[in-house]
Parts: sequence; C-alpha cells; structure tokens
Amino acid sequence: MQLDYATLFPLLRREPEVSALINPFESAYRHEAWDQLEGQIASAKIGLARLSSPALYYVLSGHDFTLDINNPAAPKVVCLGNNPQKQQVFGPVLSLYISRVIKLVNKKGKQKSSLIFDEFPTVYFNQIDHLIAQARSNLVSTTLAVQDYSQLKKDYGRDQAEVILNLAGNVISGQVFGDTARQLSERFGKVVQQRQSISVNRTDTSVSHSTHLDAGIPPSTISSLSSGEFVGLVGDTPHQRIRLKMFHATIDHDHRYLSIQENHFQTIPEIRKVSEEELSANYERIRASIQDIVSQHL
Repeated sequence: MQLDYATLFPLLRREPEVSALINPFESAYRHEAWDQLEGQIASAKIGLARLSSPALYYVLSGHDFTLDINNPAAPKVVCLGNNPQKQQVFGPVLSLYISRVIKLVNKKGKQKSSLIFDEFPTVYFNQIDHLIAQARSNLVSTTLAVQDYSQLKKDYGRDQAEVILNLAGNVISGQVFGDTARQLSERFGKVVQQRQSISVNRTDTSVSHSTHLDAGIPPSTISSLSSGEFVGLVGDTPHQRIRLKMFHATIDHDHRYLSIQENHFQTIPEIRKVSEEELSANYERIRASIQDIVSQHL
C-alpha cells in the first residue's frame, strides 16, 4: 500500500477479486484527479503505516499453529493480548485474528469451544451479533465482558449495542450505575412479593398482607453491590429448567481449591524469547520479499 500509484494499481489489478474494488481509484489515477485520489487513499495509508513494525511483522508472518481451535484432532487454546497504549495499532490485527478464528470454528462437526472477549469494546468486530445468534448451533459459546453498557454504545453505536445486549441469553453483572442498572433491572423482570402493613390505634392493632409485582432486583441493589457480589439472569430449556433463573450471589472462596491451583502453577511454562536481531532480520526479509513480488509480477 505504500508503493507509488504507478506500481500499486497494476499490481493489484492482477488479483481478480481486487480488480473490481480498485476500479474507482484507478479511474481517478488515469484521469489525473490527484486531489480526489489522495483524499480517498491517504487515510487508509496512514492507518496501515502504523502496522509497519518489526514486532507485528514477526507475529503476522509466523506459521507456529493453526487457528482452528475446535479441531477435534488438535484442539488448542489461543490467547491474544491487547496493549492499551497501542490500541489503535493492535486493534486491526486483533480484529483480523478474531475474524479468521470465527470463520474456522463456526462449522458443523467440530468440538465444543468457547470464545471469550475480555474488555470487548477495545477491539472492533463487525457482525458480532451474528456470531452470538448462529454459533450456538455449532456448539460455540460466546462471552463478552464490558465495563459498562455505555462503553459498548460509545464504541459500537446505540443500535448495535442494543442488539448485542438483547441477544445474550445469560447476563451476569457486578456493580453498575445509572442507565445500565435500570436496563438490567428491567431485563431481570418483576416478581410477586409479599407486603405487610401494620395499623395501630388506641384500641387494637391490625396487620394486613398483600401481594404486588415489584422488580426482582431493583436498580438500587445493582448500584450498591460490593466486590465479589453479582446479579444475573441465566437461560434454560424446557427439558432442563433452572429454578433460580434470576439470582443475587456472592463469590465463595474455596481455600482448598486455591491451594491446589497455587501448587499446580508453580512450574512456569517456557516462553519463547525473540531477540531484536531476529525481529530486524524478519522485518528486512519481508520488505525484500515485497520488492521481489513487485519485480516478479511487473
């Protein structure tokens, strides 16, 4: 993408799937509409220039493993980490991996798998609602973790955020405030609650009992949750009904389990160390291969 237009357009035109897409840009180049062309392409070139780093070149050019994580013959766990200080740089790369993983796992005949997105608004993935709605039939569960519903609306837009929230069959929430607490309370629904009133006068005391519909988990409860407290709503089926679909629970720390976990993870796994020389050599190799592609095809 950083090549001169005289080299870039003939090179891209060799790809049948790309030739139709670049036709408007190539037409502007042929008619020497330089201002229009720069306005169309400059923003894309600036964004792609951020990806030109030795570290990303090293990661994206490897062939260490495949991304079909739910392959019954070779199941695997893949963990991708973001960097808040380089979110605009890593975001497109993470979206690329996510898109590829989803295409590979959302197929029939695969092993049960789970896709977990922590801090989901920090990475953009288009059509996440289709994944939630369709992947369940292929035994793929999707978990989205967000700090607050307003964060999801800011990064994905109001319409997309509402679709994502309404498609989720299970909702678990810690302490949130304002509109998020109110929406969750409405989603959890109302339950029949007992109400007792006592009337006292000089001669006797009367007690009356009544029932009324009230929020099962009011917004005030959600706004005042302590650390380790959660409220939620879980989905079930007619064949496996859950009595407590709506819940208000506290984490129970099992000290025996924690001690087992500590002993289990005392052995630190081996981490591959990559030197700056290896990064630089791989970076130069890819830059040279780009020039080889240009000279080979043109």
